[in-house]
Amino acid sequence: MTFSTPPAAAPFETVADSGAPLPTAPASKGGASRSPGQLAWRRFKRDKTGVVSACVVAFFFVVSICAPLIAKVYGKNPYTTYGQNQPGLLNEFTFPVKPNGGIDSHFWFGLEPGLGRDVFTFLLYGMRNSLLIATATTLLVTALGIVVGITAGYLGGKTDYLIGRLIDILLAFPSTLFFIAFWPVLISILVSPEKNTPVWLTVVSLISVMTAFGWAPIARLLRGEVLALREREFVEAAKVTGASPARIIFKELLPNLWTPILIQATLALPLYVTTEAGLAFLGVGLTSPTPDWGVMIQRASQVYSNDITFLLFPGVAMVIFVVTFNLLGDSVRDALDPKTRR
Repeated sequence: MTFSTPPAAAPFETVADSGAPLPTAPASKGGASRSPGQLAWRRFKRDKTGVVSACVVAFFFVVSICAPLIAKVYGKNPYTTYGQNQPGLLNEFTFPVKPNGGIDSHFWFGLEPGLGRDVFTFLLYGMRNSLLIATATTLLVTALGIVVGITAGYLGGKTDYLIGRLIDILLAFPSTLFFIAFWPVLISILVSPEKNTPVWLTVVSLISVMTAFGWAPIARLLRGEVLALREREFVEAAKVTGASPARIIFKELLPNLWTPILIQATLALPLYVTTEAGLAFLGVGLTSPTPDWGVMIQRASQVYSNDITFLLFPGVAMVIFVVTFNLLGDSVRDALDPKTRR
């Protein structure tokens, strides 16, 4: 008796009882799975609010960076008092003669009451200075918060305790009141009373003070994230293999912290824009004749009853920027962490 050997089935082929092959899983498009960054970018592109907000924010930054070029093409600067130099632009009460704040083909956004400066170029340079200060502060606050937060969370023990108490103290401080009280003391130490404070020193001091009191929230957040991550298996495995603390931090911890870092940074920048403008409005920080968003609003608050146009342009510009940047921050958060979608 002879037995015939059944034909071998094709490798990895499963046949159902009916004889038809079972459906196989479709191959991923492009032959490779997408990275978390690519998935986040796809989610962000589908969010129309986030895309529009990103375009508006990019427009503000491009205009601010190109402010000198735009002013040169426009043919005016934010420091010349056109209303006082050219007769017929301001009336006897130093308000623009023409309606709507003096808007015409020569002065697109009108003239500043009193000094008669060009509002368009003053706003361009004001946006430039405010965004410069806010962006520098955000970068420094984020960097310092990363260093302190990761150090506290990874080392633990007494280091974590001391840093935690310092964070609690800083978060309990009324920072705005401290700025107002500490600013004259700082300037009097750095500059003698008979000399004018240089603009660069004002900017550096303002960034330094806001950074000194602004790193605590992100440091506390990252400290909690690191406390949870350092007990995970991949960190323990890196320790067992003899990896140095620096390698563990940069190769194991930081890649898992970029999502909260980016979210906090995008939400912090508009906060510092309004903080800097509020301090300038209160007379702490940049002052006239230096262009600044807060300086414009402070001056406009004195003349808005007679010339609402001068308040309209800086006020609307700031509202648009802050709202769109906050919307952008929400969209970035949803793209990086879809679980937060409501």
